[in-house]
Amino acid sequence: MTFHYPNGQSFSQKNPRERSLKKETTFANRGMRFEEAINQSNEYYLTHDKAVVHKKPTPLQIVKVDYPKRSAAVIKEAYFRQPSTTDYNGVYRGYYLDFEAKETKNKTSFPLKNFHQHQITHMEQCLKQKAVCFILLWFSSLNRCFFLSSEELINYWNRQETGKKSLPLELIEAVGIEIKPQIAPRIPYLEAVEQYLAKRSLTNG
Repeated sequence: MTFHYPNGQSFSQKNPRERSLKKETTFANRGMRFEEAINQSNEYYLTHDKAVVHKKPTPLQIVKVDYPKRSAAVIKEAYFRQPSTTDYNGVYRGYYLDFEAKETKNKTSFPLKNFHQHQITHMEQCLKQKAVCFILLWFSSLNRCFFLSSEELINYWNRQETGKKSLPLELIEAVGIEIKPQIAPRIPYLEAVEQYLAKRSLTNG
């Protein structure tokens, strides 16, 4: 099946504009991808009335469909109607949450090329409306997960032309919040959100 971006460029799983979905990418040695772990966490939060957070659907325009059987249709070609913004959004304790999830096999840094200008612009717009906006970073080779506020990401994104093209792990450890994977929820990111909200409250007086 062939997918295309809004500009007509063919989509490839190896394209740096998209997260790798390779089967060998595992979560905490349980054969679970990072995205799946977040989705399960969201299900847990919803079931326990903690938060309502969902993955945003990707708008597609289908242009070619085959019908190998009368009861089945197979999409052969489609286009992404518009660039995606962030992966997830929802509500927690009256706060609007908007966040992106990214993963890397790097052990010492997180490449900024994993993000795109339209995502940064979206985060800036959300922050202007007082949203809780952040990214979840998964270092698959280290089995470590971090919460990084969008304010921090945008700060380093705007400096990348004259500075480094990646976020060093030491920096993420210093300004981010490490999230320890567990059984339920798999990725307890709301604990990091609480820490962020407490810090933001002190900062804003």
